[in-house]
Amino acid sequence: MGIRSLAAELLPTTLLGLQRGSAAPAPAPAEASSFDALAAKLGYLSKGELRQVREAYKFADEAHLGQFRASGQPYITHPIAVAGLCADWKLDVQAIMAALMHDTIEDQGVTKTELIQRFGAPAADLVDGLTKLDKLQFNTREENQAESFRKMLLAMARDVRVILVKLADRLHNMRTMGAMAPAKAQRIARETLDIYAPIAHRLGLNEIYRELQDLCFEHLHPWRRAALAKAVTRSRGYRRDIVDRVQQEVKTAFGKAKIKVQVSGREKTVYSIYRKMREKHDGFAQVNDIFGFRIVVGSLDECYRSLGVLHQLYKPVPGRFKDYIAIPKANGYQSLHTTLVSPLGTPVEFQIRTEAMHAVAEKGIAAHWLYKTDKSGNATADAQRLGTMWLQSLLDIQDETRDSTEFLEHVKIDLFPDAVYVFTPKSKILALPRGATPVDFAYAIHSDVGDHTVAARVNGEPVALRTELKSGDVVEVITAPGARPNPGWLNMVRTGRARSKIRHYLKNLAHDESLSLGEKMLAQALRAEGLKLPSADPGDETAAALWQQLTRWSGNRNRGELMVDIGLGRKIAIIVAKRLAGLMAEHGIRPDAVTLTLGRYASDDATPAQGVVFVDGSEGASIKLATCCRPIPGDAITGYLGRGEGLLVHTAECSVGRRLFERDSERWIQVAWADELTRSFECGIGVLVKNGKGVLAQLASAISSAEADITHLDMGNEPAHDTAELRLLVSVRDRQHLADVLRTLRRAPTVLKVSRVKP
Repeated sequence: MGIRSLAAELLPTTLLGLQRGSAAPAPAPAEASSFDALAAKLGYLSKGELRQVREAYKFADEAHLGQFRASGQPYITHPIAVAGLCADWKLDVQAIMAALMHDTIEDQGVTKTELIQRFGAPAADLVDGLTKLDKLQFNTREENQAESFRKMLLAMARDVRVILVKLADRLHNMRTMGAMAPAKAQRIARETLDIYAPIAHRLGLNEIYRELQDLCFEHLHPWRRAALAKAVTRSRGYRRDIVDRVQQEVKTAFGKAKIKVQVSGREKTVYSIYRKMREKHDGFAQVNDIFGFRIVVGSLDECYRSLGVLHQLYKPVPGRFKDYIAIPKANGYQSLHTTLVSPLGTPVEFQIRTEAMHAVAEKGIAAHWLYKTDKSGNATADAQRLGTMWLQSLLDIQDETRDSTEFLEHVKIDLFPDAVYVFTPKSKILALPRGATPVDFAYAIHSDVGDHTVAARVNGEPVALRTELKSGDVVEVITAPGARPNPGWLNMVRTGRARSKIRHYLKNLAHDESLSLGEKMLAQALRAEGLKLPSADPGDETAAALWQQLTRWSGNRNRGELMVDIGLGRKIAIIVAKRLAGLMAEHGIRPDAVTLTLGRYASDDATPAQGVVFVDGSEGASIKLATCCRPIPGDAITGYLGRGEGLLVHTAECSVGRRLFERDSERWIQVAWADELTRSFECGIGVLVKNGKGVLAQLASAISSAEADITHLDMGNEPAHDTAELRLLVSVRDRQHLADVLRTLRRAPTVLKVSRVKP
């Protein structure tokens, strides 16, 4: 295996087109299931390898004996056709064997162990990677599908041949779906269009990509496809003369330049015409680049010389030249694209490439096997590059994402790149999806760069992190050691890699904060029982036994999970502490008088068993300040331990908090402000002002003079008359600072009334 692919786990192995009924339909002629047609394509294999393939064929034939497809053909015709497609790509003997046996585990109950014993581990691993997860139980079909996708891409991580065999399987099923029920055919076509065709495109398998799209179009919109195909056929006759004329003139021009070329006409697929009409809201008559020409030359130098020949022959259309040789597409595609004005005044696109580039353009990653003996190594290098870059990104996403559906969401984002090409300050080129931002760029460089990003420059100018990048931009990311990912970034990043990295960081942050809070709360609650928290050291046998008994009682898998549950409010610290105290008593651990005194120093009106949690402004996912009352230092505060929401801090006089206390009093714990605070705090104020010019400027000036900042301003929807009521969020240090702000505002000539907003 020449390519070591780096991927993750994705793809439903919904092996389609396998309809079975109780009664077998009439079999097709025996020659339809003959091995001879396949053997004729396998001349590149050795005699020993051919014998292995024949053994795999016999095994599959016996396994599928008596099984028929919906069309009435023996089922074995499907594996033979799939193996034939793999043989066209010159895949090796293990891949051909896997193609022949790819349904034996799923349909006929053959075990992987049996395949390993008969055909070896490599072929058995390929077959297992192609087998879906029907034997497992899932809540929904979508969950089953998502987990099957993950399983296939896990196999793809070990061996890229898995996806090549799968795409060949899907292509043959799409070609033979005519006998299937329309509803099922449409579901399969939609899945293929959403997942399999984009994967083929990402891996550079453009021939398969185009055919899968057209077949899906035929099943999803048969009437539209028929109408468009008819229009294309009709227009083909109208332009035959111009195509012949252009082709002849191009050949003559290259003959004079003494450049040996292959000139071939090409036509847009019906689906690509349909998609262009949909995107641009055009009619068929407005799509004027339905046909074009491909120029295949012998060397890289001749590509650029050919461009000069064409530009001397016909006038180029300004802005319609693309150099995908110097800057290849994300899937490894390389060509020069130029649009010229034909003799009849219509634009015609030309693609110029070498033989090796053409192989990669059509066969993509499969060109590695087709051209692995190429002395230049160009096709192999291209295939290896495109085979590793995207698969590596899938592996990174898999490392951060354990939820199947979320993983599938990230991968779908990356399946539609429509790339822009940007440069690092050292002139390295990166391909990113259209709409990508400097944050996507930072995570494409390295996850540590993304995590610590604080600002960016594009073409030397400072820009906001949500700025959309354009092709040709030079992007520089500015980092800081203390910076951390912002949850707001999830709304502006476009790449699955960036999204998964940000989500992973935020989940870990919430987990660590909840664990720390849970430990603090349980220790305080246990102190009220006169006991200290047992050690977390696994070497302490008594403590380890206590934690094992406690987690078994609580239903948690380990100590850390229990602490997280306490920190998130899923379990009450005082109840867990009483149970732990009972277990400690069984092990002979008695309450200590000094610890008991320390645990009960809290005021009588607070819940003594819970102790005090101090708030210093560094709270995050586990400790939050309520937005209804917006407490600030100096306010009397109390904490509500929501179910799964962490600790929510309210002011003692908050009406919302009081209602929660009456309904759920056991979830309230004592909290207090720490002596050292780490930041300023937002507080809501209402201001009634005389309406007139410069009012907002006066308010801003007054607040600024009091050394506070406005973080939000709401003027409401009511039309302003003589007076207007404004609501502001201001950032202050504490209650004393807020009092200074309110006094300063009252002295402003336009202010009639000012007060703190309370729920």
